[in-house]
Formats: sequence, structure tokens, C-alpha cells
Amino acid sequence: MAFITSTPTAPTVSLRPSLGSQSPGGRPNLKAAQTLAKLKALEKKSKIYRLPQEQLAIFTQQLASLLIAGLPLIQCLEALQEQTDDEAFSIIIRDVRLDVSSGTAFSAALRKFPRSFNQLFVSMVEAGEASGALAEILGKVAQYLESSVKLTKKVKSALTYPIAVIGLAVVLVTVLIMFVIPVFASMFADFGAKLPAPTQFLIDLSDFMVGYWWLIAALGTGAVFALRGYVATPAGRVHKDHLLLRAPIFGGLMHKIVLSRFCRTYATLVRSGVPILRSLEIVSSASNKSQIEAACAEIARHVSQGGQISDILASNSFFPPMMKHMVKAGEATGNVDGMMNKIADFYDAESEATVAALTSLIEPLLIVFLGVVVGGIVMAMFLPIFQLGVVAGGLQ
Repeated sequence: MAFITSTPTAPTVSLRPSLGSQSPGGRPNLKAAQTLAKLKALEKKSKIYRLPQEQLAIFTQQLASLLIAGLPLIQCLEALQEQTDDEAFSIIIRDVRLDVSSGTAFSAALRKFPRSFNQLFVSMVEAGEASGALAEILGKVAQYLESSVKLTKKVKSALTYPIAVIGLAVVLVTVLIMFVIPVFASMFADFGAKLPAPTQFLIDLSDFMVGYWWLIAALGTGAVFALRGYVATPAGRVHKDHLLLRAPIFGGLMHKIVLSRFCRTYATLVRSGVPILRSLEIVSSASNKSQIEAACAEIARHVSQGGQISDILASNSFFPPMMKHMVKAGEATGNVDGMMNKIADFYDAESEATVAALTSLIEPLLIVFLGVVVGGIVMAMFLPIFQLGVVAGGLQ
């Protein structure tokens, strides 16, 4: 992967102007004061900055390449700090470099920025420091992050189109109901006859939305906050995860992605020398799925008592039979992490195939959906015109 070659824009540690510096006219140097204020703002932002996973993958690959080339860690960090065009991330790299220069372990320096370097990344670095193979392990982390970013991009690209179309449909239907239908309603009122049921329903719905839009907005906002509050509870989170994985069309895709990440994360950690129980703990926190967290806790208890991972997988319906048999074969050959990687590759390929199939299937489904919704509204409003003789009463 090529290094970032953009011109650095982030201030470095040497850019600490003095507020007491004076311009030739005797006034404080405004530019120096602005630079100092910007630097302080960036330092504050860096403490809570969430580094995008794609950028973390690039950073990891570059750091691994520099270390393999034989450069000292401090010099590698200095080079990466100068090359990045993300000002907040430049401050983070600077602080990590200064900590390492003062004798702090690299993993301990990274742990100070948990929103940028997650538990998985820090544990891998810690394992690399303990084994003396930091460059090789960072290379494995980079491959893991790149594959995760690649799959995430494909899923997002598949979801962008339907979300945009459904959002446009909601806006269009709202405009029709609140602004177009009232015009037809005033016209039909002059007929003085009973309207067809679909037309009358839309007119009543339009009157309600126009008259009580504030109530609809309040109820919608309250429902969103109530749902978010419920999902934040342990029971609500479990319920949400079960509903998402059972959702039509996308539920199967999400299940495959969750299984792939579980296997890939576990295999990467174990192969890098992280102890099994610690690996399960990291996999649990990185999964963000209640099913995986419960399974990891059960596996950890079983393994600590001398059991096998395949025993828990066999008794948990969340894991498919194919996965259980492959893990059992890996235990028999002493190559569980290798089998986990193969399972992850399989589910990655399955996920990509599912995304491709959904992409080709979603477009005609959305066209049918828009045709039914918008076409139904138009037909309902034109029914009285088609039956003008009956509605007008006497114009037959």
C-alpha cells in the first residue's frame, strides 16, 4: 500500500508560539495566537477523536512497512505524523511518539486513545511487543482491517440506494398528502356526493396530517427517543440483535457478516500470540452483538475448565453446523485459528455474493414499491373523476 504523500497541515509539537511575542507595531502577534488556539483545540479534540477504520488500516500498513524496512519505531511515528493530513490524528501520533520516546511501551501509549485505537488493536500490539515480532503482527492487523473495511464498504454501497429511494418516497408521499390532496379535496367538496372509500380515506388522512402535524412530529420524536432508550438497556439490546438477524432480506447477510468477524478476529488474535481467554474477551467486546458476547462468555467458561470450543458451538443454534464441524476438525489437527480463517473467508465470499444478489434484486423491488405507493395515491384521487357522473349526481 502506498504511503500518504499529501502536504502536512497539522501543527507539530514545535509549533508552540508564545502569546507574548510582539509584532513590529507592539501589538501581540495575532497569527501566533490563532495558531496556538488552533493547536489547543486540536489537542482537546484528539482526546475524544474516533479514527475511521479505513484510516487506521492505512496507518497500520504503513507502520508495518516502515518497521519491516528496519526503521526505529520513533522514527516511523515521526514520518507518519508528517505524512498524515488529518490534523487531529497528527496530534495523536505526536503524543504517542513522545510517550514512546520517554520510555513508555507502545501499547500503553496507544491505550491512552481508546476511541482511535480499539482494544483489538492495542492487544495485538501488546502481543507483538511481547513476542518481538511487532512488524509481522501489525501486518496481520492491517490485513484484518483492510478485509473488514472492504466488506463494510460493499454492504454500505448496497444499502445506500434503497435507503435513498425509500427516503425520497417518504418525502414525496408527504408532499402529496399535505399539499396536493387538499387541492383535490376542495374541488371534490363542490360535488356534494359521497366519494369512493380510498379517496375519502386519503382526504381524511390529509386533513389529520395538516391539522395535527405538530402532534405527529412530537409522537415521532418521542418514539425515537423511547426506542433508543430501550435499545440501550440489556434486554432491549438483545431484542434488537435478534430482530435484526431475523429481518427479511438483510437478516441473513448480517448473520454471515457477524460470523465472519467472529472467526476472523479470533483467528487473528490467537495466531498473533494472544492467550485464548483474552482473545475471547476481545472478540466479545469487538463484536457488538449480544449473541456473540453470550457465546464468548460460555466458551471462556468451558475452555477454562478444559473443554473444547466446538462443544459450545455445537450446542448453540446461532452457529451453523458447517462451522461447528470445521472448528472440531481444527481442534483435532491443532489448527483452530487456521480453520477459523477459512470459515471467515467462506462467509466473506458468501456475504459478497449475497450483496451482489441483493443489489440486482433491490432495484426492481423498489420500482414496484414506488409504483404501488405513488400510483395508488394518484389512482385514489382520480377515482372520483373517473366516476364523475356518479359523484356529481345528475350529470349522467
